[in-house]
Amino acid sequence: MRKVFRFLSMLLAAIVLAAALGTLVPRPLWPAASAGEGTRHILVLKNPIHTDIAIPVNDTVRQRFHFLADAGLPADAPEVRYLVFGWGGRAFYLETPTWSQLKAVPVMKALTLDTSVMHVDVAGDIVEPHPDVAGFDIGEHRFAALLDFIAASFQQGPNGPVVIENAHYSSFDRFYEAKGHFNALVGCNTWTAAALRTAGLRTGWWNPLPVSLGLSMRLYN
Repeated sequence: MRKVFRFLSMLLAAIVLAAALGTLVPRPLWPAASAGEGTRHILVLKNPIHTDIAIPVNDTVRQRFHFLADAGLPADAPEVRYLVFGWGGRAFYLETPTWSQLKAVPVMKALTLDTSVMHVDVAGDIVEPHPDVAGFDIGEHRFAALLDFIAASFQQGPNGPVVIENAHYSSFDRFYEAKGHFNALVGCNTWTAAALRTAGLRTGWWNPLPVSLGLSMRLYN
């Protein structure tokens, strides 16, 4: 029993150290010359366990993601100001629309290994400042790279991104098959961090939780 306790203590200490270093060590180590400059204002939205990226829409963005409207998402509605993208584990995303519906199997898959999905939502005006919203200005070149990163996260079928039939929380969102596998080390927030680095921003080296990602973003951008 003492050996088990010692092992668990060492494991917990290793996790805490990894999380601390993952937050405090920036990635990339040195800022890009144009970091923080630009005319495109993107948002990072968070809840206690998950982050999304909100992209401001215009005709070019709507055309780039035209398949959303084809699947019935009202992305072309004039009141839509943002497309909101998130990557995550299939079981947890699809089977846990609210905390009251939390189940053991999706949690186990999220902690071990699961296939992934892309969740896309639409939003009108988003209030800033807000504790759950962080805004960043990026240039056109970085904005285009961010759109490329998001588009590349969708799994492609014969006719483009593959929508998951009858999988949505409301009439304003859709789920799509995604590339990659989800686990406790490489999850939704590490996807968000990678997307933000593509946009020319700096994150922590490893950010598995919104709190660590948010702290590193405030420190280095």
